[in-house]
Amino acid sequence: MSYYRTTSPATGEILAEFEAATDAEILTAADAGQAAFEKWSLTDVAERSAALRRVAALYRERAAELARIIAREMGKPVRQGEGEVALVADIYDYYADNGPDFMADEHLTVRGGGEAIVRSAPVGLLLGIMPWNYPYYQVARFAAPNLMLGNTILLKHARNCPESALAMQEIFDDAGLPPGAYQNLFATNTQIADLLADPRVQGVSLTGSERAGSAVAEVAGRNLKKFVLELGGSDPFIVLDAADLDATVKAAVAGRMGNAGQACTASKRFIVVEDLYDAFVEKFTAMMAAIAPGDPLDPATRFGPVSSRAAAEELVEQVQDAVAKGAVLRTGGSLLDGPGAFLEPTVLTDVTPGMRAFEEELFGPVAVVYKVRDADEAVQLANSSPYGLGGSVFSSDVAAAKAVADRLETGMVFINAVADSQEDLPFGGVKRSGVGRELGRFGMEEFVNKKLIRTPQG
Repeated sequence: MSYYRTTSPATGEILAEFEAATDAEILTAADAGQAAFEKWSLTDVAERSAALRRVAALYRERAAELARIIAREMGKPVRQGEGEVALVADIYDYYADNGPDFMADEHLTVRGGGEAIVRSAPVGLLLGIMPWNYPYYQVARFAAPNLMLGNTILLKHARNCPESALAMQEIFDDAGLPPGAYQNLFATNTQIADLLADPRVQGVSLTGSERAGSAVAEVAGRNLKKFVLELGGSDPFIVLDAADLDATVKAAVAGRMGNAGQACTASKRFIVVEDLYDAFVEKFTAMMAAIAPGDPLDPATRFGPVSSRAAAEELVEQVQDAVAKGAVLRTGGSLLDGPGAFLEPTVLTDVTPGMRAFEEELFGPVAVVYKVRDADEAVQLANSSPYGLGGSVFSSDVAAAKAVADRLETGMVFINAVADSQEDLPFGGVKRSGVGRELGRFGMEEFVNKKLIRTPQG
């Protein structure tokens, strides 16, 4: 059986298969990455900026085909795929434009006079382990700032995204990056563990599940390697009041259903004050039930399949567990007939501790709505999750919304808006949602040597 495989989640058809790299090929890649670092790290900053701009331009030129690739691989509608590619291009341009300033020497004022400079230097060869839900964007968050710094990259993508992984390799090659600066690896888990022990690899960034993050952190820690982990989320969407409930519900549906609900920052727990609860549930359920899935390759489709039949079946099991224990299924909850991975948009209420839907992340088009008395109870419920990635607070009183935001145990909070990603805003969480930050200037502060150069007064 091939280790990397493209299987259409819309049809169940196997479209492409790729064998895993041999151990010898992995060692050769590490050699090439280290050799490239010794040259790439010494190139002029302007040259690295120009290379990233060429990468951005190629993403824009190839947007339509890149979107079709991930529609086939993981079911993202091409319209959303093209939006992902546009954001990716913006990320590479952002670091090309701003990276030199982020790397500028910091001059310190110190006792005793003389000169003290903190210089941002690259650390070396890095390993990236990326997921399938945003195949291009997740890579860009890691690759763009680190290539700008002068680090080099070994990239292991998800096993169901081999064709997008190869398409990215082609972009970096065509943009003129030196051989070895960015290398796609069809690696096994065992080979990844060996790479983390390799002295040439200086750090690892993983975006994925809590389980995968724990495993990588254990191996990285044992080998004294720096790591950044972007893991799961169970983001709250808190409704304190609503001058326009229809608009709030529309935002709630958008926050839950983008990418078929397969986003770590998707709104997953809808926490609504009791005065609005019944009306919110009625409108939210009706809007969710009206969403019809379609072929992800059709430009008109806004809701496609989830990533695989197995993922869809897991979601159904989570829903059935909740219903069996007393939750109310308001709409959905079933797989559509056929070999694909199409799951009905689903709404649950009356979910309580002890149900899988209360304890676990729901990584797909399944929403849970909770009733609370007031802002204090909303905060308590929101913070009861082991995750702490993002969240939203909706209120016509912005000051009140900000006060609630201050109390949420998350890395990101959006006021009267659902979670969004911008190249110039930091991304990351706390608690079981991970360690570290990406994007913005913070994305260049993880795998960097803040080197002090001190010249005492003569």
